[in-house]
Amino acid sequence: MSILWLHKHFNELNTGELFTLMRARVDVFVVEQNCPYPELDDADIAADTLHLLGYQDGQLCAYARCISKEEKVAIGRVLCVKKWRGKGLAKVLMNEALALCHNHFPGRTVVLSAQTYLLDFYRDFGFHTRGEPYLEDGIEHQDMELL
Repeated sequence: MSILWLHKHFNELNTGELFTLMRARVDVFVVEQNCPYPELDDADIAADTLHLLGYQDGQLCAYARCISKEEKVAIGRVLCVKKWRGKGLAKVLMNEALALCHNHFPGRTVVLSAQTYLLDFYRDFGFHTRGEPYLEDGIEHQDMELL
């Protein structure tokens, strides 16, 4: 699998990249998960947020964002485009996101809010649960932290 990985701040994204990442996020988090909510937020445009985009043959196939949060950095909006699922790309994406966090936010604790059906996936990267599960936009989540 030959994926071209790009990471950019919001103001570095061109209109095509912005459109495809927004479409992918809405397709997954709003349409597929039947969860109408304001998908775009101020974290997208924050100066320190990095958008991680994976391309295969010029098409967006994976995406995540890394958000600076004081002494922590959060990985969020982790997705693989539907036709790319089941090929191991999610693991590659998470490794890229973790490397991005460690390189651009060295020494910071990495956190995420996982949909609970993915807890074991994130545990494989060394994440541990914090607190109790909670509902976010009608979907059960659990806070996790990389120790």
